[in-house]
Amino acid sequence: MSYESSQAAAVAWLAYSQLAADIDQPTLDWLFDEGSLTRRLTALSHDHFCVTPLFEGWQPLRDDECQALNLEPGAQGWVREVYLRGHGQPWVFARSVAARSALERGGLDLETLGSRSLGELLFCDQAFVRHPLQVCTYPQAWLPPETAENGLWGRRSRFERDGLDLLVAEVFLPALWQADKEDNR
Repeated sequence: MSYESSQAAAVAWLAYSQLAADIDQPTLDWLFDEGSLTRRLTALSHDHFCVTPLFEGWQPLRDDECQALNLEPGAQGWVREVYLRGHGQPWVFARSVAARSALERGGLDLETLGSRSLGELLFCDQAFVRHPLQVCTYPQAWLPPETAENGLWGRRSRFERDGLDLLVAEVFLPALWQADKEDNR
């Protein structure tokens, strides 16, 4: 079962130009880095990086996801939730979704990823186009209970290839900020 609970209040996903000026530069650098997050986490962890699947399966997508993917509210989709870990600690919670109809015609088998990184797959396939990043303070109710906190920054972007749209959201957990701070000493 997905860790997400019911629909949260309307979430404001914002572009870079819509953010308040009081966000520190290191946070902005992580939120709006357009490179592979997997590669960046692997470097920060000195190759002690892994992916831990939490949930994979078909379910109705959240309203904000349907809107981002231009789907009818409550559309069925594939949901994959994972932790991206450095040195065994959850650094990022990631939730990737795609519409059932798009996956059935799009030729991408998300069910077989297991502990492999979806990000690596997306960045290795040059046919995928990444749309602009958006950020928000991610609703606590949408996080797994063991890492659920208020005020955590999340980002998302839509990846597109020949009519196949994937929405990938990544939430930066406190252990990541600590590791980044220690690495920059």
